[in-house]
Order: sequence, then structure tokens, then C-alpha cells
Amino acid sequence: MRTAVVLPAPLWPSRPRTLPAGTARSRSRSAHRSAPGERRPGYTRDQIVAAALAIADAEGYEGVSMRRLATELGAGTMTLYHYVRTKQELMALMSDAIMGELLIPDDEVTDSWRDGLAEIARRTRAIFARHPWVARGNDEGAEGATAPNTLKHVEQSLAVAARTGLGVDEQFELIALVDDYVFGYVTRYREGLVPGDAEQQLAGLIDYLEAQLATGEFPHLQALGGGATDPREGIARVARLAIDERRFERGLQILLDGIEQHVRRTLAARPG
Repeated sequence: MRTAVVLPAPLWPSRPRTLPAGTARSRSRSAHRSAPGERRPGYTRDQIVAAALAIADAEGYEGVSMRRLATELGAGTMTLYHYVRTKQELMALMSDAIMGELLIPDDEVTDSWRDGLAEIARRTRAIFARHPWVARGNDEGAEGATAPNTLKHVEQSLAVAARTGLGVDEQFELIALVDDYVFGYVTRYREGLVPGDAEQQLAGLIDYLEAQLATGEFPHLQALGGGATDPREGIARVARLAIDERRFERGLQILLDGIEQHVRRTLAARPG
């Protein structure tokens, strides 16, 4: 069983859970609790969390352990427990640090809801690029969901959406809609990063695809492949389209265009 890590942008837990008595309280407080480091001034919590994130980024989430972290810092394992009481608390602090990367600095916040939602979307996507392990192992709940930076991110997102003039429920829906786009794009992007032996894996399908395309019954599918008669070329073209970096921004602007039209219609339909 993997310990859950908070996704960087969802505003709600994936599903409710029942925790042992006292667990929820202790975990929700973990990111709020002051560092007990007066006794051991050699490290700070920020240093420990940064090292843990570096390990996860390089080796995957499963590579993070108190023992591995101690080795990275050149410290004794027990020394770290003066700063972080449990691995669960470390995970909550890591989640809070990641959420902090989502926050738009006050001097960069604009008055445009469209620009604000776009910036939040770009920052969310950047989280997945810097910390690819976050996209995995997140299906067991929302540890740290009440940590300071999580609440700040939600508040900032709602403040941006409020500039549309829509009601608070629709503001929430807009934020969720943009989140859904980002998560869907990231998932599809990862699927498009086929491994080097993909041609061997697909070898069994090549003859089948070639025969089907030759029937002329799939003109749109053949067009998507660039009209290639060799299925390999068509598959390679679709894969390139899937991982085209410019596709994210194009899709985001199309989504925001639709939101803008919705906002205009909604406000125009209001009485008075």
C-alpha cells in the first residue's frame, strides 16, 4: 500500500475515509506545527523537505524513506525524528511544499480572471513536469489537504474565479474544469511518451492496421495518420501530435474561450 500524496490542484479529497482516532487531527496539524529544531540547529525543515523532494524526483515516490533521506543529508536516521516525527508527517510537508509552488506571487496577480486561470493551469502542469511521481500513487486519499499552502491555493483560485462575476458554485466549477483539462492533458501526454521498444510491442498490430486501412473504410483515421500507407508512420505521427508541447497552450486557450462565452451569456441573462 502506498502512502497518498496530495495532487497539486484538486480542491477536494478523492473519496472520504475513516481514520483511526486522532490520526486526522495529527496529520492535519503536521504542516502547521512549528519545527522543533532548537535542539538540533544543524538542519531546517525546509532543507529536509527539499532533500525528500529531490529523492522523489530522481527515484520516484517509493524511494523516499527516513533512512534514505538521512543518507542524503549525511545525518543519522534518528536525528531526523527531531524535526519530523513520522514519514506521514514528511509526506504532508512535501505536499505542502508542492502546493506552495502553485501560488502566484502577489505582485504577479492580475485583475483578469482569464489570465489568472491560465497561470494556475500552467503552474499545475509545471508541477507534474518537475515532480512526475505526483501523477502516480495519488489514489488513496488527500493527506495534508488542510495544510497552509493548500488552503492558500484554493483561496487564490476562488479569488481569481470570483472576477468572472459568477456565483460561488459556478466559480468552483470553473476551477474544477480547468483542473480537469490539465490532469487530462498530463495523462495523455504521459501515454504519448512511448518506450523505445514500442515498435516491437506494436508489431502484432501492424499487419492488422495495414489491412484495415487498405479497405478505405477509415478515411478519417487515415487522415489523422497523415495519409501514410505504412501504419508505422501513422502511429509515429499521432504520437508526435500527442506530445507536442504547443498543444497544451492551444487547448487551454480554446477552453478559456468557451468559459468566456459562458460568462458573457450567464451575466447577460441575469435580470436587471
